Amino acid sequence: MIYNTYDVIVVGAGHAGIEASLAASRMGAKTLMLTLNLDHIGQMSCNPAIGGIGKGHLVKEIDALGGEMARAIDETGIQFRMLNTKKGPAVRASRAQADKALYRQQMKRVLENCPNLALRQGSVERLLVEGGEAKGVETQIGEIFYGRRVILTTGTFLKGLIHVGDRNYSAGRAGDFAVQGLSDSLNELGFKVGRLKTGTCPRLDGRTIDYARLQAQYGDDPPIPFSFSTEKISQRQIPCHITYTNSRTHEIIKSAIHRSPMYSGIIKSRGPRYCPSIEDKVVRFADKERHQIFLEPEGADTVEVYPNGLSTSLPLDVQIEMVRSIQGLERAEIMRPGYAIEYDYVEPTQLYPSLETKLIKGLYHAGQINGTTGYEEAAAQGLMAGINAVLSLRGKEPTILARDKAYIGVLIDDLVTKGTDGEPYRMFTSRAEYRLLLREDNADLRLTDLGYKVGLATEEAYRLSEDKKGRVAGLIEALENSRINPALEINARLESLGSAPLRGQSSLAQLLRRPEISFSDLVLFAPEFAGVSASLGLQAEVEIKYSGYVQRQMEGVKRFRKIEAVRLPADLDYMAIAGLSHEVREKLTLIRPCTLGQAARISGITPAAISLLSVYLKKQMVA
Repeated sequence: MIYNTYDVIVVGAGHAGIEASLAASRMGAKTLMLTLNLDHIGQMSCNPAIGGIGKGHLVKEIDALGGEMARAIDETGIQFRMLNTKKGPAVRASRAQADKALYRQQMKRVLENCPNLALRQGSVERLLVEGGEAKGVETQIGEIFYGRRVILTTGTFLKGLIHVGDRNYSAGRAGDFAVQGLSDSLNELGFKVGRLKTGTCPRLDGRTIDYARLQAQYGDDPPIPFSFSTEKISQRQIPCHITYTNSRTHEIIKSAIHRSPMYSGIIKSRGPRYCPSIEDKVVRFADKERHQIFLEPEGADTVEVYPNGLSTSLPLDVQIEMVRSIQGLERAEIMRPGYAIEYDYVEPTQLYPSLETKLIKGLYHAGQINGTTGYEEAAAQGLMAGINAVLSLRGKEPTILARDKAYIGVLIDDLVTKGTDGEPYRMFTSRAEYRLLLREDNADLRLTDLGYKVGLATEEAYRLSEDKKGRVAGLIEALENSRINPALEINARLESLGSAPLRGQSSLAQLLRRPEISFSDLVLFAPEFAGVSASLGLQAEVEIKYSGYVQRQMEGVKRFRKIEAVRLPADLDYMAIAGLSHEVREKLTLIRPCTLGQAARISGITPAAISLLSVYLKKQMVA
């Protein structure tokens, strides 16, 4: 059965598939989304939340570029919190609990109402390739869909295998079939396919939890939206609760550790280092007396609760005993057991920075197929794959976000340059060299114009971001020009803020450079600034207070861009370059970096090797 030809075919309807499909169709490409189950579009397979440290930055950038994730969580979030508020602005991050069912419904509604986008249910088992170029896909029942570009966003479904104790079964996630044939198809095409593992927590019946014995955790009031286009969060907000494991919990886990598939040898692949199972925590951090558990409601109209921090693949009888050893959960009933899942992924060093594969022209990979973990990392990749697939159709150069431009750029560069190192990749602020430039609050200023140019960000979003740039610049100028004198009243107010008295005239900008003074404090000295919005004030404060640090980072960016501008020929014969070690030649040949800067970031490539490579390129240009 042969169906219509599409410009872009997206395989998968998770967070990567959603952003890829919306990006392609909104840019005017005739797009098809194929998924195993149309009712599970946008399913949150693990924790019911969006954002977090590093991840919130990605969501803000997705929004600035014209993606959907931030708007969806603003529509369906039941608790919003700003993290790291006592730390510097570079590492402050947004996080929101989602109503899982509403989030899924919201994403499906957006997709179904998107022009140029068709949705079909089907299991893609084979890629159609001719002359080294992707031509379409074939489903389990023989349906053939032709497409000029194909984007794979397969999540944990490639030969997914779920483990609970010594029992295992084939599934892409609990309740969904795995995809068996597509991995074989990729293998046959020459891709290096590996195996990774992740896991999730048991779900608890909230009616059986003793909340009176637990510490409530409320969100911010008022809640701060994710999207730059959202004016206000209007839906009812719900508290989470905190509890802890204890010595009894740890004893139960230790006594049953031989029954965990991770420790019995049944699971041989590696899981995410920064999101370990409770078994891993107890073994690796044996000196810790307790581990924190966040009880997160899965929605406003469900009793299911997600005990964040209790990911496990222990047998169900052990899970029950373990859960009931925790304060407040003594009578808790498990509605769905926790489990580990192994799945296939494709080594991401086989991708260009555009996320197009090096082996097959017109084939793009995004999300967990590239070895990442997390909804936000997946969505960011899906967005860029969708953008670049359409740009490729139009004969235009791909959009590559540099490491100094976006966390999305850091994410993709890390993947295609360094790979995953055998474990799922997760974004952190510490991965970004220029994180003071890549704050959540300025994501719109950094990226909205780019999103507008490619046809995703709306004209209204572009106008608002340009207006914000002007207002920030005007506010900073006003603060530089506003002067105060060392009067007794002024110094008394400074003393109340824990700040030293003035000895001479000072601008408000100079005052704001003091660590203990925030923009909101300036109202004590200049009431005319009381009407400035908190977000605008924060933007001006950060730029003034950290101007010296920002300037130093910008100098680093200039050096970075200089080496990044040196392009490496795609057919460069690294084996012919004298002076390079055999290991360096092999790595450069395998990864085939696009620029000298990318080559410098490959693990094991020394500064001496980069110098030799630079000299070689200059000689070739002269010759």
